[in-house]
Amino acid sequence: MTHYICVTCGVQFAETKHPPEHCPICTDERQYVGHEGQQWTTLSELQAKHHNRIEQQEARLYGIGTNPKFAIGQRALLIQSDQGNVLWDCISLVDDETVGKVNELGGVSAIAISHPHYYGSAVEWAKAFNVKVYLHAADRMWVMRPDASIEFWQGETLQLNDEITLIKAGGHFDGGTVCHWASGTDGAGTLFSGDVIQVVADRRWVSFMYSYPNYIPLSADKVRSITAAVEPYSFDRLYGAWWSAVVSSDAKASVRRSSERYIKAIEKSD
Repeated sequence: MTHYICVTCGVQFAETKHPPEHCPICTDERQYVGHEGQQWTTLSELQAKHHNRIEQQEARLYGIGTNPKFAIGQRALLIQSDQGNVLWDCISLVDDETVGKVNELGGVSAIAISHPHYYGSAVEWAKAFNVKVYLHAADRMWVMRPDASIEFWQGETLQLNDEITLIKAGGHFDGGTVCHWASGTDGAGTLFSGDVIQVVADRRWVSFMYSYPNYIPLSADKVRSITAAVEPYSFDRLYGAWWSAVVSSDAKASVRRSSERYIKAIEKSD
């Protein structure tokens, strides 16, 4: 029996004798099945061919990503907190070397993930550090490997500790979550958005989509809801899902003006 991992999205599945017929996350219209068709791998195969890169992003914040690139290619972020470190978003590869390096940085006290495309091998990570994985209950149906380590939270916010708050923003998925780190960026505040709020090529701006690979936009109301969800929080910097996806300063204003630009564009009539 094997916990197979989808090669396209990187999500690990419940234990089965044979690979599943398909990945529901990838056959959903927000994602896609790779051009070569449905393919699977395993954690042991990943460990043999890939390794994780851990790199400091700013004071008390480290990125963790896989080389060579695997699946969607997102990187996780380790937030160092006096009340316990939080791993934000997840990746497919975890190995002894990664666990050792993360433990040198203070370990992990909780894992929180923005949306199903980044669930990765979350249960493996939870077991490696003996912690809970916090997922919004609205996305329960997308959990491909159920486990007692998964804690489904409900409502609009969840305070993980005095510094770190999970915020239900919706949009990309019903339970789409962003994470606010109050003491980040030298006390000015940091927002971690996965791609619920997407950092674009011009990193002064962000955007919002229902499906990024299939170019399906969100409605104006959904975009307003996302921006309203983060409005009560102070943040000068915003980290998206990839190494270079960072709005380095004035990030809250960037979200506001990007929302206005997006809504104007989709509501404009000829």
